[in-house]
Amino acid sequence: MEKKISFFDKYLTVWVAICMAVGVGLGKAIPDVIALLRKLEFGEGSQINVPIAILIWLMVYPMMLKVDFSSVVNAGKNPKGLIVTLFVNWIVKPFSMAFFGYIFFRLVFSQWISPSEADQYIAGSIILAAAPCTAMVFVWSYLTDGDPGYTLVQVSVNDLLMLVFFAPIVKYLVAGASNLIVPFGVLFTSVLIFIVIPLGAGIITRTVLLKAKGNDWFNDSFLPTLHPVAITALLATLVLIFAFQADNITGRLFHVVLIAVPIIIQVYFNSSLAYGLMKILKVPYSIAAPGALIGASNFFELAVAVAITLFGPESGAALACVVGVLVEVPVMLSVCSFCNRTRRWFPVKQEIK
Repeated sequence: MEKKISFFDKYLTVWVAICMAVGVGLGKAIPDVIALLRKLEFGEGSQINVPIAILIWLMVYPMMLKVDFSSVVNAGKNPKGLIVTLFVNWIVKPFSMAFFGYIFFRLVFSQWISPSEADQYIAGSIILAAAPCTAMVFVWSYLTDGDPGYTLVQVSVNDLLMLVFFAPIVKYLVAGASNLIVPFGVLFTSVLIFIVIPLGAGIITRTVLLKAKGNDWFNDSFLPTLHPVAITALLATLVLIFAFQADNITGRLFHVVLIAVPIIIQVYFNSSLAYGLMKILKVPYSIAAPGALIGASNFFELAVAVAITLFGPESGAALACVVGVLVEVPVMLSVCSFCNRTRRWFPVKQEIK
């Protein structure tokens, strides 16, 4: 039987496009109201917008509930797949995105993009690439018959490393590839607010509910009820972002297309690299496929939050992260299709118990 993803996930790109149109329309129709919402920050000059911060919490918290760090011990049963995933996610992916961003925004597209816009788009692309995917990977793994246990291991280890590596990678890569300076204090605060706190809340909630209600209720009843909440919060966030950017984006629709080019290229580059390395190392398909998908997709909810915190909801960096959301679903579905067609390249499936 053909596997299917949920209605929300399948048409996420359509919803994002609609949110873009609605947001821009609201920004033009009620500019005073939008300006008032934009001024609501956690302290003057913090760049942490109150409505967006609340919505992002509603996005991130349900995803953190899925993370089970006790599964990390299973990685030792087949470390090659995890090593490839970590190599691509933390060594290749952020630097390849900085490279592609610099080449396209500074050189190839220089006649259409100003230097200051290039800085913003490069910064947003790097933030996007430096945040490995957490939630949607489980969807991609399901569609490719990936080993769910090992996928959980890969995601859990990535989340642990994100606590340590995300902030310094963003700070120094953005400074190296653009003329922007990322205040480390602000970046650290972003990681604390949008990763550490929801992750801690997710771990506590997961532990309490699993003990009280059991695994079946938690996975089959509780988590599914929160998924629409997370998707709705994501779409509402995008409406606000594009409402905040209405005056700028109406004159930069062409830039959305330009921003998508290096993001799409780096997705295919990283997924191909991870998949190829898995084949060379003779990793089972059930590990290779989700490993390639983790290496390609992004934790775009976190990326949007950090870009807004650092540069503001009306910034080019935030726009670049939103474009990443726009292209995520169709591009990743194409990678899933390729993996399914090439599963015969790999050894017979081996489950990680």
